[in-house]
Amino acid sequence: MKIDLSGRTAVVAGATGDLGRTMARTLARCGADVAVHYCKNESKSTEICRDIEAMGRCACAVQADVTDWESVRAMERQVTAKLGAADIIVNAAVIQYEWKQVLDQALNDYESQFRSCVMHNVHMAKAFAPAMAERKWGRIIAINTECSLECWPAQSAYVSGKHGMNGLLRSLAAELGPDGITVNQVAPGWMLSDRDRTGEKPSAALKEMTKVLRYATPPAPWGRSGHRQCSRLSCFGPGPVHYRRVLAGERRRGGRPDVAPVTSTPAGLALLF
Repeated sequence: MKIDLSGRTAVVAGATGDLGRTMARTLARCGADVAVHYCKNESKSTEICRDIEAMGRCACAVQADVTDWESVRAMERQVTAKLGAADIIVNAAVIQYEWKQVLDQALNDYESQFRSCVMHNVHMAKAFAPAMAERKWGRIIAINTECSLECWPAQSAYVSGKHGMNGLLRSLAAELGPDGITVNQVAPGWMLSDRDRTGEKPSAALKEMTKVLRYATPPAPWGRSGHRQCSRLSCFGPGPVHYRRVLAGERRRGGRPDVAPVTSTPAGLALLF
């Protein structure tokens, strides 16, 4: 199965992270032009743009604070001027913080997770969805987390933000469905990030907590043939992982919302597009 995104423009928010950069490059491999969003890591966004342009696709690096409405509006204008109106947005940015138990967690950490999980998605929808609605076609894809299902100790700020995001996107799916816009969430399993690359294996306690047998790592550069069900065509899941849970794929048909799980198989992931 092949996902053909030729002629489409995608925006990946949080594109300089491990998951974001893999999705940005894979969207380009599927034929899309890609706006590579960054907040602070301009050099990485430039590198990703070069990779995308080497595939024969158009790319541009765009800076924005996704928790700030005016900043996201400015990003939308920049994307439209350089690549045209966006057909696909992928919301993968999140504020990083130190996880602690509830009694020790700083209050502003809860506020930061609300801003980067909930308001991030509000801003992106308000900025990009109107043009999608005019064309009667659009795809909004947000990265949630399997932590929302587990709710382990020290995850409270993170999962509360993600649960708020889940409620927002379910409502958004019902609202935008009549305009030909689908809204989906993908919840990857735990994976290595730049912060985790210390040369040491994850602790036994973390392995037990997440029930992961192998940890996801980005393909180098695009992945090995057949090395995962969540293939490079999907843009989601940058490596092998024991399990991958998806909260819900919200789609609208016949005037009413349907909730359909999106699996890690190519057929399931094709539902996103």
